[in-house]
Amino acid sequence: MKILFASAPGYGLTLPLIPLIWAARAAGHEVLLATTSEMTEVGARAGLPVYDVFPQRDVWSDLMSSITSKDGPRDDLPEEYRLAGRTGNPFGLFTVTMTEGTIAAGRAFGAELVVYTSDHAAGMLAAAALGAPALEVGNRISWSVRDVDWRSEHHVFGEDEISDLMRDKLGIGAARAKTIARIDPRAPSMGGLAAGEEQSDERDGAPWWPMRFVPYNGGSVVPEWALQRPERPRIAVTLGTVVPAMTGVSNFTVVVEALGGMDVDVVLAAGRTDLTDLGELPPNVRPVGFLPLSVFLPTCSAIVHHGGSGTTATPLFYGVPQLVLPSFADNPLSAQRVAERGVGLSHDPATVDVPTVRALVGRLLAEDSFRTAAQQVSAGMAIQPSPVSVLERAVAALG
Repeated sequence: MKILFASAPGYGLTLPLIPLIWAARAAGHEVLLATTSEMTEVGARAGLPVYDVFPQRDVWSDLMSSITSKDGPRDDLPEEYRLAGRTGNPFGLFTVTMTEGTIAAGRAFGAELVVYTSDHAAGMLAAAALGAPALEVGNRISWSVRDVDWRSEHHVFGEDEISDLMRDKLGIGAARAKTIARIDPRAPSMGGLAAGEEQSDERDGAPWWPMRFVPYNGGSVVPEWALQRPERPRIAVTLGTVVPAMTGVSNFTVVVEALGGMDVDVVLAAGRTDLTDLGELPPNVRPVGFLPLSVFLPTCSAIVHHGGSGTTATPLFYGVPQLVLPSFADNPLSAQRVAERGVGLSHDPATVDVPTVRALVGRLLAEDSFRTAAQQVSAGMAIQPSPVSVLERAVAALG
């Protein structure tokens, strides 16, 4: 079977889909990932065939520039950008720039099934345009469109003004793809479904299935130290890829100073972020640039991070307590879920200071309840259906 996978061009929006693509390929299916911007290279490095659906511009960089710019929208932007800008919905930019190319990719590829993430309306519209069955996959640890309370406060991706405009522009009309199922990858005790559970979506009757979250943060040559648990606690620190680009390294400064004065080893995974403003790092802080969390998190006693969906889910997988300093988007909701489940703590990054970070990390290390809760969540995730079994179930449903 030929399966088209469609995702938006952000790390946290695409990486959760990659283990499912691997599952499809390992099962003998032909796969194609339809995305754009930096995710084309990321997908290729993950061993996948990737099609750039909007090679004209770097959509992700343009989105970041539009969010951080104080000058307002530029006059030289393409028609698609102006169309998205009228709604004020950042994800609408992905819909207007990526839908046509995703349809073209699926048509040329001969897609027999379209798999797309819940936050990527271009994938949903492509399935409708192609007349292909669809599998919708959640890629968030903090929310799902399965949640009625979430839907009451947010528009459902694909059911908004931008999607209606694209339906008219591309001649899709009122066509709807047949949704085989929708996937909720959250841990059972954090809003997800347990193994064997199933729930019908009240909108169209499509079933919701559980699926185990499998962390994928990129590949790497594993350094020897990463496999060894140190004599004193090892603390991971990361702010993901978006936060440093938008707000700088101010949160790193507080965290590094705090942990630098504790009897711990610190792994600072800051990607390509310029750390010059941090000055000379304390001797117990190891900067590693881009090193996937899954490489060294199993030997960590705690992690401090910004609340990104994948960054929140990965320590849950490994049973590692968390301190979340939530930034924006769904980060605060991730922090809320972490605190409510007892797998970690959270604090407003705008008011956090050195003594507070030391006190909170000290609690994560000293109080057994956090690690116990994290290990319970990890155990619950481990018995959810794997991406392989979910993919096989979806293909079987097609007859």
